[in-house]
This record gives sequence, C-alpha cells and structure tokens, in this order.
Amino acid sequence: MTQQHIKRIAICTGGGDAPGLNAVIRSVVIAAANRGWECYGIRDGFNGILFPERYEDGVFRLTRKHVRNIGHLGGTMLGSTNKGNPLHFPIHMPDGSTREIDRSDEILEYFGKKEVDALVSVGGDGSLTIANALHKKGLKVVGVPKTIDNDLDKTMTTFGFDTAVAFATECIDRLHSTADSHQRVMVVEVMGRYAGWIALHSGIAGNAHAILMPEIPFDLDTVVNVIRGRDNDGRMYSVVVVAEGAIPKDGHLEVVEAAEIGHAERLGGIGDRIAKALQERTGKDTRVVVLGHLLRGGSPTAFDRLASMRFGAAAVRALDAGMSGVMVSLAFPNVDYIALEEVAGRMKAVPMDSDTVQTARDLGICLGD
Repeated sequence: MTQQHIKRIAICTGGGDAPGLNAVIRSVVIAAANRGWECYGIRDGFNGILFPERYEDGVFRLTRKHVRNIGHLGGTMLGSTNKGNPLHFPIHMPDGSTREIDRSDEILEYFGKKEVDALVSVGGDGSLTIANALHKKGLKVVGVPKTIDNDLDKTMTTFGFDTAVAFATECIDRLHSTADSHQRVMVVEVMGRYAGWIALHSGIAGNAHAILMPEIPFDLDTVVNVIRGRDNDGRMYSVVVVAEGAIPKDGHLEVVEAAEIGHAERLGGIGDRIAKALQERTGKDTRVVVLGHLLRGGSPTAFDRLASMRFGAAAVRALDAGMSGVMVSLAFPNVDYIALEEVAGRMKAVPMDSDTVQTARDLGICLGD
C-alpha cells in the first residue's frame, strides 16, 4: 500500500559527474509525473539554494519536456559540484582565515517555504552523508548511489562504473599495439581515488601485464622483474595499469592538491612517478597515459543507462511508499533499499578474496606484491 503524502519533490546531483546522471534525472521526473507529483531540479548540488544571487533559476521546475532525449547524454543537466559541503561550509574571515559553518538548516527552510516534500539526492559518499544529515533533521530523503569509482558500500555496483571501465579497456587495447610497435612500457593511470575497482577491472579486461591499486601496496621490483621477464621471452613491451590512489610499500600517496575546508584532496601523479622509475631501472623507453576525466565523460553504456533508470524509478517508489533515509541499492538481479546510516562515511575497497583478484593472479598478472 502506498502512502500518498507527496505533491512536490526535488532532485540534486552532487560530487563528480558520472555517465548516467541524466538518465536518473529523466527516470525520476517521469516516474514522479506519472504519480501526479511536481519535480524540481536544484542547480550545482545545493548551490542553487545556497547562492540564489548566482542563478536566475537556481531551483526550477522539471517537466517531461526538460528531460526528453537526455538519457543517453553524459554529464548532468543540473550541474554538480564537489565543493561547498553545506554541513561544513567554508567562510572566509576578514583576517584571511577560513572557518566552517553548517548551512543545512537553510536547505530545510527553503524546502518548507516552497512546500517541497522530499529530496532525491544523487551522489557519492559525500552527497549521501549530506543526505543522511538532512534526513536526521526531518527531511524526507532517498539517496541514489553514483560514482565511477564503484567505492560505495552496500550496492553491487554504481552507475558510471561500467562506462568508465569500458572506455579504459578500449584505451588499454589501443596502447598494446603502439607499445608493441616501439617496444615500450606503457603506464596507464586511471581514476578510482582510494579504491582499485577501475584499475583491476579494466586491467584484466585489457590484458595488462601489471595492475597496481591502493588495496595492495606495491613493490616496484616485482614490476621490473615482470618487464625483464617479458623481454627475455621476446615480448619486448609491457602495459602497466595503475590506480591514482596506488601506494608503494614504505611510500606515500601522490596528491596534486591538498584537502581544504569544503573539499577533499585531489590525487594524481603516481603514473608519472612509476613511469620514470621503470625507465631508469629497466632502460626501456617508458610513456605514461593519464586517462583522468576522460573516464567521467561521454555516453553511458547500456548497463549504466538501465541501472540509472532503475535507480531513479526505485527512488520515486520508495518515497511513494513512505520511505526516507534510505539509499537505492543494486542487489543483483533486483534493487533494494539500504539505510543511509549504513552507507554514509563508508568506502568499499576491492576485497582481496574476490574472484576477480584471484582471476588476475591465475592469469599471471602482476599485482605489485
């Protein structure tokens, strides 16, 4: 039995973009319209509410017309941001210092004034942590898990991951031929933050010879030995896939930009560091390719489109059934609902006993240990 107490809902997309966001928006808008609900989009995370002076339409009505033919498009029509967390919002003081304030009550006040009954929050760990806080303050909230990194707990996968892996695999495929032609070592750095899901899946699918990821601190000697062994066997090239969060034994994380109030640290540079070290120690011409934000862009795969539409529709069904404080989860082959409390602040690393890791080892792929 449904609990029809909703007339208006809002949707926001926060954190890094991912292929499939537009498909989620489309699914939510149509499923809501079919229940007679109005749906409103919030610009750039919660910035459309917190900075009304920046926008002519920081929060605007979404109709079927707005979401027509957007399901296959990358990015998000609402915009996104990974800065300005309303729970820890940075304020610059006259003396040049910065302090945090909690602006979440402003969001609740806005929803009350505009008579918006519930929120669908689409995002990763940070966005879902904010969603959980809003739920605890009394707002009806349903979360939708989004990240290409696949590092959100309590869901088999997140939309965007399949697209990122597919593109990374295609790039690795292409690098085999050029590496072979020039007898080079190719180091491919992929996104993933503190988890190695993209590196592991694309590395295996792309027939990489070594895969380095955060879950296994690596010893470069093992990679050097693999390269030399291939040379001795007459296979004069090698492909090494490295996650941006990979850490050498007795080493440190490579950070491009340190964490500041309002946003997390930005990783990067480990691929270049490894490439230089491999060239010095093997004497082979070594090049690095950083896929970076190429993994975030473009059209979502069929799997990610379907997952996105299923998540969006399931979020609306949850609200219709009176649920709040839950995240839509993919518990293959069906969707499920998990309490945001069980998801917020938790990261899903690659388990070392997974069959995917065992597959890499059975295929003789070096994992750096």
